[in-house]
Amino acid sequence: MGKPKRERRLADYEARSVTRNIRISPQKLNLVAQMIRGKKVSVAINELTFSRKRIARDVLKSLNSAIANAENNHGHDIDNLIISEAFVGKKLVMKRWKPRARGRVAKILKPFSELTIIVKDVEMAKEESA
Repeated sequence: MGKPKRERRLADYEARSVTRNIRISPQKLNLVAQMIRGKKVSVAINELTFSRKRIARDVLKSLNSAIANAENNHGHDIDNLIISEAFVGKKLVMKRWKPRARGRVAKILKPFSELTIIVKDVEMAKEESA
């Protein structure tokens, strides 16, 4: 028999990509995600390519994955895509210790984050709403 097929969470004109366990704090990653929210895909790719932030390369990889998902899985046109959502989540935190003077220690926290990018085809969204 088997389980029934799970409903799709996103609309038909949306595609997403999730990147997990990125070794950077969510606060720093959110600064880069803010740069691309609500922009056209071509503009976002240019901004990430020439950004001076180290994490921009990983965000660009995730954005390219979302674009590929939209194109290959759902047949969307790349020129009509915009980034509807880009949000950051908190993951695990590695805890390390650094020896200090007089037998004490200092705590070092090494956080991980998760990035979700959702791209939307503007033309198909207009057709469905009309």
